[in-house]
Amino acid sequence: MKHHYLAKLLFLLLFAAFGLPLAAQAQTGSVSGRVTDGKNEGIPGATVLIDGTTLGGSSNVDGTYSIQNVPVGPQTLVISFVGYNSVRRPITVVAGQNTEVSAGLTENTTQLSEAVVVGYGTQRRQDVTGSVATVDSRQFVQGQVTNSDQLIQGKVAGVSITTSGGAPGAPSTVRIRGNSSLNANSDPLYVIDGVPVDKGDIKGASNPLTLINPSDIETFTVLKDASATAIYGNRASGGVILITTKRGLKGEKLRVELNSQLGVSTVARRYESLSADEFRGLVTANGAPAQIATLGTANTNWQNEVFRTAATYDNTVSLIGSVAKVPFRVSYGNLYQEGIVITNKLKRNTGSISLSPTLLDEHLRIDVNAKGSVLDNRFANYDQIGIAAFFDPTQPIRSNEAQYGRYGGYYQYLGPTGAPLGNAPGNPIAALNNTNDISTVKRLIGNVQFDYKVHGVEGLRANLNLGLDISRSKGSKDISPADFGNYNANAPSTPGLNGNYTQSAQDKDMKLLEAYLAYSKQFGGTKFDIQGGYAYQNFSDQGPNFLAYRSDRTTLVNPDARLVVPGFYNNYVLISYFSRATLNVQDKYLVTATVRNDRTSRFRDGYNSGWFPALGLAWRVKGEEFLKDNNTFSELKLRAGYGRTGQQDIGGAYDTQARYALGNSESQYLFGNAATGPIIGPLGYNAVLTWETTNTYNAGLDLGFLDNRLTATIDVYQRTASDLLQEVNVPAGSNLVNRLNANQGALRNRGIELGLNYGVLRSENLNWDVNLNGAYNVNKITSLGLQDAGFPGVQVGDIGGGTGNQIQIRSVGYPTDAFYVFQQVYGPDGRPVQGVYVDRNNNGSTTDDLYRYKQPAPLVTLGFSSNLTYKKLVFAFTLRSNLGNYVYNANAADRGTYANAQGSTLFVNNISPDVRNTGFTRQQLFSDYYVQNASFLRCQNISLGYNVGKVLGASSLRITGNVQNAFLITKYKGVEPEINGGIDRNFYPVARTYTLGIALGI
Repeated sequence: MKHHYLAKLLFLLLFAAFGLPLAAQAQTGSVSGRVTDGKNEGIPGATVLIDGTTLGGSSNVDGTYSIQNVPVGPQTLVISFVGYNSVRRPITVVAGQNTEVSAGLTENTTQLSEAVVVGYGTQRRQDVTGSVATVDSRQFVQGQVTNSDQLIQGKVAGVSITTSGGAPGAPSTVRIRGNSSLNANSDPLYVIDGVPVDKGDIKGASNPLTLINPSDIETFTVLKDASATAIYGNRASGGVILITTKRGLKGEKLRVELNSQLGVSTVARRYESLSADEFRGLVTANGAPAQIATLGTANTNWQNEVFRTAATYDNTVSLIGSVAKVPFRVSYGNLYQEGIVITNKLKRNTGSISLSPTLLDEHLRIDVNAKGSVLDNRFANYDQIGIAAFFDPTQPIRSNEAQYGRYGGYYQYLGPTGAPLGNAPGNPIAALNNTNDISTVKRLIGNVQFDYKVHGVEGLRANLNLGLDISRSKGSKDISPADFGNYNANAPSTPGLNGNYTQSAQDKDMKLLEAYLAYSKQFGGTKFDIQGGYAYQNFSDQGPNFLAYRSDRTTLVNPDARLVVPGFYNNYVLISYFSRATLNVQDKYLVTATVRNDRTSRFRDGYNSGWFPALGLAWRVKGEEFLKDNNTFSELKLRAGYGRTGQQDIGGAYDTQARYALGNSESQYLFGNAATGPIIGPLGYNAVLTWETTNTYNAGLDLGFLDNRLTATIDVYQRTASDLLQEVNVPAGSNLVNRLNANQGALRNRGIELGLNYGVLRSENLNWDVNLNGAYNVNKITSLGLQDAGFPGVQVGDIGGGTGNQIQIRSVGYPTDAFYVFQQVYGPDGRPVQGVYVDRNNNGSTTDDLYRYKQPAPLVTLGFSSNLTYKKLVFAFTLRSNLGNYVYNANAADRGTYANAQGSTLFVNNISPDVRNTGFTRQQLFSDYYVQNASFLRCQNISLGYNVGKVLGASSLRITGNVQNAFLITKYKGVEPEINGGIDRNFYPVARTYTLGIALGI
């Protein structure tokens, strides 16, 4: 995809930025003055800015300020300070002259700082009793961000965001205070502009948040404890993330914003493998004659052929303002992103609109929000990445020999007849080029919210929210007839070659209706708010089923196949009643009580109703007389809370109902004659399935110093999930199947979190802000609900090397998915001894000595951000670190031996260089040697920006350069230390991306 216009635009703007500054500086003036409080005393550290620019700084200790090089003409001066109402002053700057502007700020009686978005409304930050963190657009991770959740990576204590790989739009695993379940959905609930969106995936979009343009987002608010999340009840066990998008302001002048980014991505970290010469030498020295004879004469770096330098173009244009007293914002975004693996790419077109009119003498506010997107994906098979790392480097990519003609001229491992050699891998370059795996996904998220201040009843509001979330997906995978992996010796046409064509489609709809009444009243120093409401959500998921065809798209791969079930359909409904009451006594004693009742059609009558209460208490010590005039503390608040949330996202919508299925092979009891028609079989079900519940206790401390230049938040918590929804074995004869979803077991997370924000420097020309956050979380399974006391646990974590191999286990008293391995014995030289393990139970045998060792989830997560501004220059970076996380290096375990070079196969895969450390001649898959420390420090991004100011009629111009995934420090030898689930196998490496960005305001 070519963007010639982008290169021209970049050239024009760069010329304007660096060619005209001297001329621009000649037409400037200055602004100075003093910022005072209600006592006419100077306010130090107040922020003074020229609106629409970054010109400005902070007031001095006496409240005075001075701003130089301000462009001449009409400007707006914005003066703000925490706890005070902001002031906007129109001014006219005259060339070469100083404009004097002083302002007195009045104390803000409605908020200590910015209002905090909470469930079904907002609160003053000082009134919040739960654990709530907010990140706004000024603090977002900069650079090329495709998935919106990556904007806050490393920004919030206790929030872990792990990408599944470097593919464009690859899904992220977001965990707030650890896993909340074993088998059910542990993802947080996303609420976008008041719409709780569907937590499930949509076919063809690897990450639902890929469908939202990050440039449209204003703030993320993370609700972490149940005191804050319980108002969302049944879907809030994994926490809640409230996303607010940008919008226009009343009275705002019409303006246009253009944000354009050009990025280049390269692979940051590759698989360890031997070069062709190293491989020849190793096989020649250690292989069998038959394997030595298979070596070729080429020198192919297969990873170089699979990976590429990839380009990204990301453009967003926004129109913002207020027309006829109706604030609005309209935006359009276009993204084209190549993956660092050949053939992989993503295209996205997005549009959004927001309107916020107020009617009836400002008693009725209407918020209209709509976000639409069209996403086109071409996927790459991750398996081919691993194959490329270990394909024989002595073989060529292509060959002119006739036997390879039917395979498109690509080299392949062939037998004497020209058919594929059994168990041999295919040429990864051929496999990627032969496969066209594409999808198109369309999504619309929108709502209309009416908020009415009832005439004649002071403090009474009525709110109605109507929303929807609609997705449409279509996809296909077309595999060429020349593909090695689709060889079929029984094919009636071209001998052995079929190709393959499959399709997929899915329609998902969510419809929302929420209504509540809220009443607030103040009696002297006591204020209370109470609200009660009703919510209805309907979820439907449906689509057709398809048969597999050959690549001609008309001939079935299996001529006897028939489409027994034409499609799939799931539908369920959530009906909820919720209420919240808050009490504020003299801005010192705060109480928040919440209760929600949810009813789901997933469960049967008698089991489908769940109650989710919460209570939050806070003592704002700063409001007491003995601290009121204390200059050390600007804020001191103690918080404590308890709450219960729920979980019902597991399996299908009808798993509690007796039902039959066409063509079902799950049951041993079948009806019908397969020779004359479809068979019908009963499905297993659990009629008493009900909610999984999570109880959370939280205690917190909020601190502020130096007029809140330094703020700190400390939280300790315990979360216990019980009646876990998980798939369990059932006794023979008790049902029609061997495994069912059931409520069994309990899981606990305990931890502590710390967040620090510090305005280190505040001056006219130099400002420096830093953020430090950290969290320590201990996860433990406390029950599996099984009667057999000797039951070791449920094994999970599939690995290669054989059928049914699993490397992890879920056991009582241990972390979720602990590694289940043998304890390796090492020789005097420090090398592991092949096949020798510690006899842990001293019974003379090690076959029964598997033990639970380490865990994939980090014990500690850390984040550090810095933002330094010097005049027009802005320098920022974000660091992230995980400590105590371990990864099973499946690639080294599979390939780090001489076995393949000494076996009976007529091919030899490349060997992991780790074999030099072990000398293993056979796989030792369950050795704890391969469970490796994956703690790391990653520089998430580095950003350098220059605010040019006004140029060529534009009100502002900013140029930025960014590096993402700038560096990684870790002892882990595999391709990536940050892997959700903890098994490193065929992982798509994370890219390092260099981005040039331009933000233009008109």
